Amino acid sequence: MDDSFYKISGIVLVGSFIFRYNSGGDEMKKNNLNIENHFSFQKGLKIVIGCSGGPDSMALFDMLLRLREKYQLFLVCAHVNHNLRKESIEEEAYLRQFCKDHFVFYETMTIEKYGEDNFHNEARTIRYHFFEDIIRKYHADILMTAHHADDLMETILMRISRGSNLGGYSGFHTITSKDNYVIARPLISFTKDELEEYNKVHHVKYFIDRSNKESKYTRNRYRKEVLPFLKKEDIRIHEKFLKFSEVLYQANSYIEKETKKARERVICDNRLRIDSFLKEEPFIQKEILYFLFSEFYQDDLILVSDKHIDLMYQLITSRRANLTYNLPNEVVAIKSYNECYLERRPDFLSTYEIEFSSFATLPNGHIIEKIDETSDNSNFVCRLDSREIQLPITIRTRKIGDRMSIKGLNGTKKLKDIFINSKVDIQKRELWPVVVDACGTVLWLPGLKKSKFNKTKVESYDIIMKYR
Repeated sequence: MDDSFYKISGIVLVGSFIFRYNSGGDEMKKNNLNIENHFSFQKGLKIVIGCSGGPDSMALFDMLLRLREKYQLFLVCAHVNHNLRKESIEEEAYLRQFCKDHFVFYETMTIEKYGEDNFHNEARTIRYHFFEDIIRKYHADILMTAHHADDLMETILMRISRGSNLGGYSGFHTITSKDNYVIARPLISFTKDELEEYNKVHHVKYFIDRSNKESKYTRNRYRKEVLPFLKKEDIRIHEKFLKFSEVLYQANSYIEKETKKARERVICDNRLRIDSFLKEEPFIQKEILYFLFSEFYQDDLILVSDKHIDLMYQLITSRRANLTYNLPNEVVAIKSYNECYLERRPDFLSTYEIEFSSFATLPNGHIIEKIDETSDNSNFVCRLDSREIQLPITIRTRKIGDRMSIKGLNGTKKLKDIFINSKVDIQKRELWPVVVDACGTVLWLPGLKKSKFNKTKVESYDIIMKYR
C-alpha cells in the first residue's frame, strides 16, 4: 500500500483511496465524547481538518478517523507550521507520516515571515486563507476545527473585556456558513480536560506548544488565571457559557434582520447618510457602525474595539461639517456634510494634531488612552497634575525647535536628540506622538521620555495616560 503514495509540492496523495480503520463506535462514547451528538454527519462528506498537532486537534482527528468508514468520509489534514519553535519541524514530520500511515491526504504550509500587526490575528488570517485554498482544491464541504468549550469561554471573556457587539459577545458557534462551505466546531461542548482524558484513553499522541503557557499573551492569562477560578466555582461552568452564547446568538439573529433593513435605509455605496442614520434607534445605530467596520476591516476586525465605534459616533454627531478621525491600519473615518465613510490612506499624513480627552488612535498604529490606575512606571505611562498644566492636552507630531524639560536636568533637551539617543528610525520620527498642553509645553514623548511634569505614584496627580 505504501507504493500508492507519491509526493508533489509538499502534498501527500493516496494513489487509490482504499483504507481500513477500526470505527470504534462504542469506545468513542467513553467520557461522553461522541461528536455524532454535536454534528450531523452525512455519507461521503469531504472534510478538511485544521490540525496543529496539539491535543485538541489530534483528538478531533482521531474521532474522525473512527467515523471514516461508517460515513465514508473523505479526509484532508491541513497543517500550518508557524515557524516559531524548533519543535515545529518535528511536529510537521510526525503529522506527515501519521497521515501517510492512515491514508489521509496531507497539506501543509510554513509561515516564513510575519508583519508588524497583532501576531495572533495575523497568524489566524494566514491559517484561514490557507484552509480556504485547500477547501477549493478538494471541493470540500466542511472545514473542521478543534475549538472546544474552554476556547469559547476565553473568547467570550476577552470580548467582554475589549468591547464588541451582541454577535461578538456570543463568541463562536458550532456551525458557521461560508459561501461554498461551512466551518464546523464539533468539540464546542467538550472541555480541555475531557479532550486530554480522551487522548489518554485512546493513546492519541500529540504535541504541546509551550507558548500556550506564556502569560504575555492575553488569552493565556485568561486560560491560566480566570478559567480555573470559574471552574472551581462550578465544574460545569462551560455549559453556562455555551447557553449564554446560544441565547445571544439567537437574539443577534433576530436583531441582524432588523439591522439589515436599517442598513438599506441609511447606507448607499458604502457611505452612511447621516440624516437617515440619526433617525434610527441608538442600538441599531451601533450595529450599523459595527457592520461598516466589519465590511471594511474584514480579517483585521480584531483591531477595532467599542472605543472606535464611540469615536465614529462622535464624528457623525459633531456639529462640524467636515471632520476626520484616524483609525488603526492607516484607515481614516471621514465626515463630509451629510455623509460619513471609511477610507484607507497609506502614508497620507506627515503631520497631525489631536485634542485628547480619554482616547486617541494615532496614525502610527498605536493608541493613547486615559486609565484609572496602573503600577507601570515605564515611559509608556505618564501621570500628570492638571493644576500644573494648561488644558486641553493635545497629541501632535514634532515641530522644529521642540524641547522638553526633563526632571532632574537643568534646562531643556531637544526632541531631536532624544530620538537620536533612542535610535528611532528617521521615518518613524515623523509620525511619533508628542504630548503637549494648551501652551505647547511638551509633557511627554510616549514610549521614550517623560518631562518634569510627570508624577511618581506617591505624588499628587489626577491624569494617567497610557501609550500602547
